[in-house]
Amino acid sequence: MNAPPVTVALAWSRPARWLASLLIAGYLAAVIVPPLAGPPPASELAGTLRRPLRPLIGALYLDHGYRFFAPDPGPGHTIRWTAAMPDGSTRSGKIPDRDADRPRLLYHRRFMIAEKIAAQVPTAEAPPEVRARARPEWLPLVKGVAGNVLRQTGGTSVRLEMVEHYLPAPDEVVAGTTGTDIVTPLGTFAWPKEAAR
Repeated sequence: MNAPPVTVALAWSRPARWLASLLIAGYLAAVIVPPLAGPPPASELAGTLRRPLRPLIGALYLDHGYRFFAPDPGPGHTIRWTAAMPDGSTRSGKIPDRDADRPRLLYHRRFMIAEKIAAQVPTAEAPPEVRARARPEWLPLVKGVAGNVLRQTGGTSVRLEMVEHYLPAPDEVVAGTTGTDIVTPLGTFAWPKEAAR
């Protein structure tokens, strides 16, 4: 007669359960905190909770722009560029460009680039010390955009500006009034002399 199979229950030790619980709680916090600590209006508590989680959030790419699709998304941004061409003429455009960026996914990706940079660049009216402190954060992204524009156009230099589009209130829409966009210069960029040869 065959004996019934013996089952062995594997039990986790108490420290292993604590460690697993801690890792799961940390991961859940890294998923939940970034949308809460997003662009204003956001609570200071969420910003404080986000600071120690930044390495994990960045490594797992969990810092998405959920508020783009919220009921009150805020104004939109584009990067306006003017490239100087080798023959002395200029070409201009914007990122994203609804008419030129095809397929639609390309437009969406470029839209996200403009919004990412806009979230890091203080306005031209910001105090100089605030602008200087923020510059190391956004400058590498802007240089990447400038390099892509120069590569695509064959230009010798490119001037970039961040445009925050005026978002009218409902009563302004009804009245047919408009405001003015806020333009923040990002700088003029050119290929290094060694790369231009």
